[in-house]
Parts: sequence; C-alpha cells; structure tokens
Amino acid sequence: MALSILNNIPSLAAQNALSMTNASLQTTLFRLSSGSRINSGADDAAGLAIADGLKASISALNQSSRNANDGIGSLQVADGSLAQITNMLNRAVTLATESSTGTVGNTQRSALNNEFSKILTEINNIGSNTTFNGAAVFSASATSIYLSDANTPTTISVTTGTLTAAGLGLGTYAGGSLALTINPAAADTTAINGQTYTFVAALTGAANEVLIGTDVNHTLQNLQSAINADPSKAGLTFGTGTAANTGVKATAVSGGSLTVQALTAGVGGNALTVAATFAAAGTGAWTDSAATLAGGTGAAVDLLSATNSQSALSAINSAIASVAATRGSIGAAINQLQAANSVISNQVQNLTSAEDGIRAADVPQEVANLTKFQVLNQTGIAALAQANTQMQSILRLLQ
Repeated sequence: MALSILNNIPSLAAQNALSMTNASLQTTLFRLSSGSRINSGADDAAGLAIADGLKASISALNQSSRNANDGIGSLQVADGSLAQITNMLNRAVTLATESSTGTVGNTQRSALNNEFSKILTEINNIGSNTTFNGAAVFSASATSIYLSDANTPTTISVTTGTLTAAGLGLGTYAGGSLALTINPAAADTTAINGQTYTFVAALTGAANEVLIGTDVNHTLQNLQSAINADPSKAGLTFGTGTAANTGVKATAVSGGSLTVQALTAGVGGNALTVAATFAAAGTGAWTDSAATLAGGTGAAVDLLSATNSQSALSAINSAIASVAATRGSIGAAINQLQAANSVISNQVQNLTSAEDGIRAADVPQEVANLTKFQVLNQTGIAALAQANTQMQSILRLLQ
C-alpha cells in the first residue's frame, strides 16, 4: 500500500464506523430512556402504524367500559328506587287489608286512606325526580349505551319505562273545572266527553236539556244534574271503581265553576280524558273552550270503604307484580352490560399485550446493545487516534 499525504483513508474509515456506532448508541439510549422500541417513524414505520391502530382501539374500549359502567349505575339507581316502591306497596297491602275488615270505622279508614294517598304521591315523586347525571332514570325513551373498539360500534338499548301511580294501576281519574263567565243563551250547546247538552229557557222534556238559571251557579247546577242523570251511571257511587262506571260525573259547583270527573272502567283502569267543546253561540260563555281536562282530583283506588279497600288490595297486588317484572327486565339489562364489560376488559388486555409486543423496548436486549456500542465507541475512538498517528510517520522520511 502506497503512503499518501493527500487523504487519510484509515481515518475516514474509522470516522464512518464511529459515526454508525454513535447513531446506534443514541437509538439504544432513546429506547432505554423511553421504554419504547419505536420513538420515530424511522424506527419501524409498519410497526408504528399497527401499534397506533391498536392504541386507538384500546382507548375506545376503555371509554366503552366506562359507558357500560355508567349504564349499570343508572339501572342500579332504577332498581333501588323500584325496591323502595315495593316496600311502600307492601305497606299499602297492610293498609288495604286493615281497611277491608268490618271492625274498622270510617274515621279510621279515612286515616288509612290518607297514608295510602301519600304512598301514591311518593311513587309519582320517585318516578319524576329520580335522575342519574341529570337525566331522568324512568323514561319511555330508550337509553342507548354506546360500545365500540374504534372499528365496530355496538349499541345496547335499555328502556326502564315511565313510573307513575297511574301506570301501576293506582292513578287518578281525569278531570278538571269548567268555568262559566256568563249565562248562555237559549239553544247554546256544550259537548262534554262526546255528550251534547242544550241550554233552554224552558224545559220541553227532550233529552239532555239544561235549564238556564237565574245566575251562572244556578245554570251550572242544572248542567250538573243533566250530566249525572245519565242512565249509565244510575245507582253508582263515585270513586268505587265499579266496572260499569263510564263517561263523566259532575261533582261540584262553586264560584262559577263546574268540576267534572271521569269515571274509569274498573279500579286502576286507564284515566279517561274528558274533552269539552263549547259552542255558546259566539257569546264566549266558557273561559276554557275546546279544553281537554286531565289530572283529576279523586283517587281511582281508595280505602274509604271495605268494598273499595278489597278492590284496592287486588290493584296493589297487581302493581307489586308489575314492579317485580320491571325489576326483572332491568336486572337482565344490568347482566347484559356486565357481560359486555367483561368482554371489553378481556379485549383491552389482549390488545394491550399486542401493542406492547410491537412498541415496547426489549430492555435486556437494549442493555446488551448499550454495552456493545459503548465498547465499539471506545475502540472506534482509539482506532481513529491510531489512524491519525499513522500519517505522522511519513515525516520521518523527510528527516
């Protein structure tokens, strides 16, 4: 090999080797300090794409698990509320059974009915006021629990249903007040629950006539008598829930208002809406024309008599069965969400393991590499020093 002073080839070779060693040493130090095998796209482009996709799926699954837990929490709130309602209905069974016996007087039954009414009120309160994260727990609309692994979305829909005393067969009659501002004129008509009544100045014997009185209250009293003269309600006691109860009943006149109450078909039947359409020959006698009356003032189930109490007992037992069925449905939904959550947890474990295999650094291997590259770095520096020293030997030829 000729000696040359133009280029130090051994030095260049030592520099290149040292540069590669330093680059490998830097990569090893990055991996050891971060714990990750892939610190840039250059480390493993394909592995980075796969690992990032797995990480996105893991993030979606972790949030799906939280969604499922929130859904379980909401349903558990509903189940706890229904458990309390069952306790109240069991108390109502005691009240109805006590009121059904002949040794209890009307005063005691009134007290028993008062407590029973409070139970119905509390059922309505629970149904309307029970919330989870600001949303109503008892709703006719389905609650959708969204679960996804970032690729395949799944929705579990759960419906708890509305919760009211009426919905359990323990509700109130529909009803309301009709306010008359001025006396109607002869031949004016009003239709209440589909039955038309005609106001007349003198009775002729025709059906459904209402004599115009000397004042508003007098006229309303005559209308009350006409409504209650319906043969289908003959001999019925209002509020007993007798199966023959149909139509409406006018219950009171006061201060220019007539209270109209619906009669339901059987204890605990669906409340009957009372629709009133008024045609007072343009005089505007009714203040709430074309009104729909709902809400009611009298309990469809009461404990004010032994007969009513025995009927109420049957309705309460049906309500208990209905609550139990709803709790069973909610329990099934909880089990479904818990099963889905278990599957999600297993998926997270497996995907995390797969991602770790791609992304995580092999620490023992990197420690070995660190030792190797540190040695190579030292030998490279020594080789570079020897290459530089070798060039100085040419000067001896000139001495």
